[in-house]
Amino acid sequence: MIKYSRAKSIRILGNGARVFVSAAVVLCSPAMAHSAESALKPSDRVVVMISVDGLAADYLDDPKADMPTIRALAAEGARAATMKAVTPTVTWPNHTTLVTGVMPARHGVVGNNYLDRATGKRVALISDPVYDKDEIVKVPTIYDLAKAVGLTTAAARWPASRNAKTLDWTFPDVRSVELLEKYTTAVVLKETEAAGIKMLNKDDPKAAAGDTPQPSDDICLRAFNLILEKHRPNLALLHLVDVDHDEHLYGPRNEKAYAAIKIADNQVREVWEVLKRDFPGKATLFVVSDHGFPENKKAILPNVVLRKAGLLEVAGKKETSGPVQLVAQGGTEFIYILDEKRRDEIAKRVRKAFENLEGVSKVIGSDQLHQYGVANPKDDPKAPDMILFSKEGYIFGDTAAGDLPFNAKPERKGSHGHDPSIPNLKATFVAWGADIKPGARIGEVQNTAVAPTIAKLLGFSIPNADGKAVEEILKR
Repeated sequence: MIKYSRAKSIRILGNGARVFVSAAVVLCSPAMAHSAESALKPSDRVVVMISVDGLAADYLDDPKADMPTIRALAAEGARAATMKAVTPTVTWPNHTTLVTGVMPARHGVVGNNYLDRATGKRVALISDPVYDKDEIVKVPTIYDLAKAVGLTTAAARWPASRNAKTLDWTFPDVRSVELLEKYTTAVVLKETEAAGIKMLNKDDPKAAAGDTPQPSDDICLRAFNLILEKHRPNLALLHLVDVDHDEHLYGPRNEKAYAAIKIADNQVREVWEVLKRDFPGKATLFVVSDHGFPENKKAILPNVVLRKAGLLEVAGKKETSGPVQLVAQGGTEFIYILDEKRRDEIAKRVRKAFENLEGVSKVIGSDQLHQYGVANPKDDPKAPDMILFSKEGYIFGDTAAGDLPFNAKPERKGSHGHDPSIPNLKATFVAWGADIKPGARIGEVQNTAVAPTIAKLLGFSIPNADGKAVEEILKR
């Protein structure tokens, strides 16, 4: 018979909200006690999650993709056929879902950018130019909860983590040298400098203007492995970006993309080797991505459509005013209706303008936003009133001038942001190591399940998560 002691509650603060993490102490029979004693304690564990930005699920089965490491991890451990991203299928909301287990409607990171309704200006979130983590992430993350139960945490260039108080060793996803130096943990700066890892590229001529290129994936990898080796965090997150960058510039599934994937696979191998050497039998490694990647073939210019419908005024090539403003998220367009008194009328005009337009697959109204995990603007003013989804192969542009050329060629060869149900938008999910069932295979998993799975491995749970731990891949 199993008996449970009183639950032990730990209170943490997450953006002003009180959260309780329950850890039940189990008293059991002698046989079960022996099993418990031989099991790993959370404090002995290390769980690493590497996000290879833009690595579509189908690359795992693509013979042209040279990725022996990730395939070996999947063969020795577990994999999902696909992982479904959240709307929009862009970097920041999906990385925030990966560490919270909830949809954007709840965690508050609505996209890579959004419209500030009060000022009428677009706010860029990507590369942390504006906000600290606690200002934009409205729910606890796995590193918040891990820290609350006494575990140590690290993150390397993880989106929406700037100045996170619960990360013991970190450097954020920022562009400027000034911000990188300000928000990187002091000991990390000291140790990387001593190791000859050039985190701060102050010699770059763009540094004075604050537009310095981010540290390369290779620099981030070396700094991350140094943190693993010197500090042995229980939870560590790494974000690799070069696959995504090259797919944007050159398109997916071509020579450049495959070359970037080969490099990323080798970088995963370097982390894996550290885990096997320094944490034998104690490490679990997740390799995931935030979204897949379709090819761009045609551009849709929704501002032109709004101008012709009398919903947007323009000067030159840019919109100046009107009751509707748009914010592009690649294959998704956020529609903000700024005239509250005429909201219903304007929404009908917007729908009429777009519902039969070439390249547009769906026009989503405010009453449907919850079906896509997007907040209603009445609850979160950063959220849009309506959403346009483009068909695969199309991308939204932002010019408002001229006519609507459906043969327009996008400047970038690849993009994302589209409806997450499109196959090429599906992400990667692979898990290996301690407590992972070898050879486990599952179908599609929603990315809200990642954080609960990691939390379970580390001995805690995520209160009110939208996803559940992927039990099929875990050893009993």
